[in-house]
Amino acid sequence: MTISMYGMSVGSFVPVLESLSGILGKGAARGREKNLDLVNARLAPDMFTLKQQVQIACEHAKSCVLRLTGQAVPVFGFTEAGMEDLQAGIAATITFLKSVDAAAFEGAEAREVSIDLPGDLVIAMDGLQLLQAWALPNFYFHVVTAYGILRHHGVSIGKKDYLSQVGPLIRRRG
Repeated sequence: MTISMYGMSVGSFVPVLESLSGILGKGAARGREKNLDLVNARLAPDMFTLKQQVQIACEHAKSCVLRLTGQAVPVFGFTEAGMEDLQAGIAATITFLKSVDAAAFEGAEAREVSIDLPGDLVIAMDGLQLLQAWALPNFYFHVVTAYGILRHHGVSIGKKDYLSQVGPLIRRRG
């Protein structure tokens, strides 16, 4: 079996975003039940809010795929205000990711990409480095932090919720 850049990017982002949507659904229910503002909750005063964590996770998924397929990356404008908006943003991201043709990733691992940093700095890398060293680690960081915020505020979620895509792979031995 050949591992493809499409499979490693879209195939990683989509199921985790689906899990994130599921845990946000549980968070929305908990927020209504306990009258909590989870959208603006954070783990520490200097960390991003749940809303920002979700938005940035979606941004990393979209911008990675755009870069890997040689497309320009727009400045993403965030308009999400509530849990329903965040779930709509995740759904739109999943729809976008699924719309990209696997053939568009041809040569993506060697494609030169760069990410501008503040000042006169740039991260210069190829597509494989982008995926391995930048996009996937950042994506998972923000998804896990969103999960942590929800857990911290009493939302009843666990590893099975986070790794919901593994469920279909579990079976009895023999």
